Amino acid sequence: MGDASLANGSEPTPMEEEDQSEAPVDVAMEVEAKSQDTEVVTGPEESHEFKTETKRMLQIVANSMYSEKEIFVRELISNAADALEKLRHLQSSENIETGTPLQVRITLDHEKKTFTIQDSGVGMTLDELNQNLGTIASSGSKKFLEKLENEGSGSRENIIGQFGVGFYSTFMVGDTIKVYTKSALPGSKGYCWSTDGQGSYTVAEADNVAVGTKIVIELREDSKSFASQIEVDSIIKKYSNFVGFPIFLNGTEVNTVEPLWTKDRSSVTAEQHQTFYRFIANAWDDPQYTLHFKTDAPLSIASVLYVPERHMESLGERMAPGVSLYSRKVLIQPKSKGLLPDWLRFVKGVVDSEDIPLNVSRELLQDNILSRLRQVMTSRVLKWLDNEAKKDEKKYNEFFLDFGQFIKEGACTDAMHKREIGKLLRFESSGLKEGDMTSLEGYASRKKEGQDKIYYLLTPKRQYAEDSPYTEMFKKNGVELLYLYDTVDEFVINHLRQFQGYDLVAADSPEAASHPLLQQARSDDDELDGAEKLSEPQAKDLANWIYDTLGDETVKQVDVSRRLEKFPAIVLEHESPAMRKMIQMMQGSAKLGEAPPAPTRLEINPDHAVMRGLFQIREQNPALAKMVAEQVYDNALCAAGVMDDPRSMITRLNKLMEISVNSAIEQNKKVKAV
Repeated sequence: MGDASLANGSEPTPMEEEDQSEAPVDVAMEVEAKSQDTEVVTGPEESHEFKTETKRMLQIVANSMYSEKEIFVRELISNAADALEKLRHLQSSENIETGTPLQVRITLDHEKKTFTIQDSGVGMTLDELNQNLGTIASSGSKKFLEKLENEGSGSRENIIGQFGVGFYSTFMVGDTIKVYTKSALPGSKGYCWSTDGQGSYTVAEADNVAVGTKIVIELREDSKSFASQIEVDSIIKKYSNFVGFPIFLNGTEVNTVEPLWTKDRSSVTAEQHQTFYRFIANAWDDPQYTLHFKTDAPLSIASVLYVPERHMESLGERMAPGVSLYSRKVLIQPKSKGLLPDWLRFVKGVVDSEDIPLNVSRELLQDNILSRLRQVMTSRVLKWLDNEAKKDEKKYNEFFLDFGQFIKEGACTDAMHKREIGKLLRFESSGLKEGDMTSLEGYASRKKEGQDKIYYLLTPKRQYAEDSPYTEMFKKNGVELLYLYDTVDEFVINHLRQFQGYDLVAADSPEAASHPLLQQARSDDDELDGAEKLSEPQAKDLANWIYDTLGDETVKQVDVSRRLEKFPAIVLEHESPAMRKMIQMMQGSAKLGEAPPAPTRLEINPDHAVMRGLFQIREQNPALAKMVAEQVYDNALCAAGVMDDPRSMITRLNKLMEISVNSAIEQNKKVKAV
């Protein structure tokens, strides 16, 4: 049997339809008959010592190299595919015909506890048998590849095996191994090779040996499950479903799903993609986006990727990576963790690269090639999603509502690609109606003349944003504002910081407060709504009084600003609402004392009626003035979303309402008395 190399796979799905088509009946019956134990040893057995270390080395290969015993099925099928590909090359170049179809047949006998695999490939001569099976890590396939390269042949992409250890994976499951083989070269004899893995093997001539190679494994007691048709069928579908030759299991073809990534993109129908997606993702839904991608530089890559209609993390279950890594249609890593960044775990599909070099075990990929593959594929997926967004904005927005959490995770964790990820983000905006979303690029295209920032506001709901004091100047000056509803959005923005040269600036930041574009032009009239305005000295005097009243543990400074209109005050340089909540959660779980909020910067509007009234009563009724100042500050904290517990101000609010009601009653009495 031609030796081993790479690996393949996917879980079988309920949607898979088994194709029962086989070779013509007479040929199929002949092949099936020869897959039985019809071979007869006719010559004397010659005993040989293994050319490498004997029993100890075999034990290392069998017990240490592979983490799962089932991989021996993959290895043997890969060897068989190599042997078949070699024969196909010889048939085209030297007109060698064997009269049998190119295929792999696996026969299981549960009672005898045997696993038999037979290919109708190139087979081996006596010298090849001794060289390929007598020496660990001597690879016939590798030498065949070197020969093809020297001759300039084009069959390289179809040869799987590059290392000579795959055959010895049979010792993970078998006590005794027999190999029947006959070379496809004219005049070749049949041979039986046999070993118990104890350091030597025997070779003898045999009759009734079909062209190709047949391996019979007598399974160990702890591996008898590999004589189960259900078990082996699932292993074939997982690792070797896309091998380029038919695989028959107890007479039934099992690898019937085609490897779509090998086909021309224009030749694959939507129905084929649906079937393949359901098979590879073990899913029932349909893909909402499909990428069929091939390239030869900087790596040879063929891939088919899908975005599902829905994901399971909405139910609280973290998904495993969804893309499997193949080489020449054989599974290398199912659900590969290194192929795409973790935030792209919602993507399903296959990536096949012929440039993957492996060390002795196929399960251990070299990190450098995987990192290069990861870089290429991540960039391509980002470009794919961006193209889909531009192609159908409404469809992409619907996708983002469901899958946006992954995009935001990427913005926070993938520093290398954060600029490209930023293009995929979507938010509601003051410039659009409720429910509509915009990209950062779309926002930038609508900016006002002279605007050099992208402004946003963190808010639980749109209504809160529209009623917020921080949006007042944006509305008046026609400056668009992004509404960020999720707690994680703050971390997303902090990681991005910029987008295409525009700084991302919070509406409640001092930077926004000082921008000329967001200032309000006021008249120089001394009166406001019939009442006398506070002069600048009076306003500053009021600010100093508020600072002294609240104390430096509450406010770090109190500024006067006339940019507000409907609100008496706002806070700036306050703690992040998201971070404040996180700190509270950590304190609660650790049963720690509550950390006091950091002092803020208070900005007062001296033209507001509350501030004008506060200026008047601060000397007439200091107790009431103190309560009003404290309530103004708490109201500002609430508007900023950083009030720890609004219940703390209930007593004060009730007292202020009582004073207000009593004042109204007294005023009413005076009116009646007059």
